[in-house]
Amino acid sequence: MKQIKRWIQSYSLFIIFASLLLIVFEWLVRWEFIPSFIIPAPTSVMMMILENWRPLVFDHLNATMLEFIIGFLISVIGGVLLAVWMFFSKTVEKMLYPAVLISQMMPIIALSPIFVLWFGYTIWSKVAVTVLISFFPVVVGTYDGLKSGEKEYIELLRSMGATRWHTFIKLNIPMALPSFFSGLKLATVYALVGATIGEWLGASEGLGYYSRRMSGNLNAEGVFAAITILTIIGILLFAIMSAIEKKALHWKNTE
Repeated sequence: MKQIKRWIQSYSLFIIFASLLLIVFEWLVRWEFIPSFIIPAPTSVMMMILENWRPLVFDHLNATMLEFIIGFLISVIGGVLLAVWMFFSKTVEKMLYPAVLISQMMPIIALSPIFVLWFGYTIWSKVAVTVLISFFPVVVGTYDGLKSGEKEYIELLRSMGATRWHTFIKLNIPMALPSFFSGLKLATVYALVGATIGEWLGASEGLGYYSRRMSGNLNAEGVFAAITILTIIGILLFAIMSAIEKKALHWKNTE
């Protein structure tokens, strides 16, 4: 109960601002200052969600979340392993770190049709887009965190007979956790966006596909219904990652 009260106090200004913004948009649309086919009234969007919640949740949201989970797990496992490999090998770092940077400079919209060509309209074309977008923050966050160990601590451990592996376990990993979790929180949001982009460009289900179909039918309420659900899910996922971070870094929060 205290945590909920603390959360409300922390975000009370945002809640008030968001509520006022929704009321203003509702008023502008109802009085036809803004056409409803451009921005629908918030109440119309809510009605759209309530009327179509079964297909939105059980069909499209389930498909998007499955793509998100698979892509996110691949990004986290692969990103951490690559970061550790680069940390231990200068040759690997010089060879692969620029490739990781270049992967983020490629336009995702242009690459998505290539993934569809390779994997077809299966789940794996969407997973590939998800991994491409969310892989970068995990690699960079973990690698930069591992390299953040202070030389004084490293020299102290080595003077006490610690091997490089012992230093890695006892010093580098704990020092890397804050940076790792920062990258993880970004990857969580990016992975959800990546799954949606993949669905938008080629899919038969998912919230990205649903919003594209509604856009083709000039159904603004449907488009904003999908966006609203994605926004809520994104906030929840980010909050979950933040809670995990707080638990894992309890020693840091008590300093």
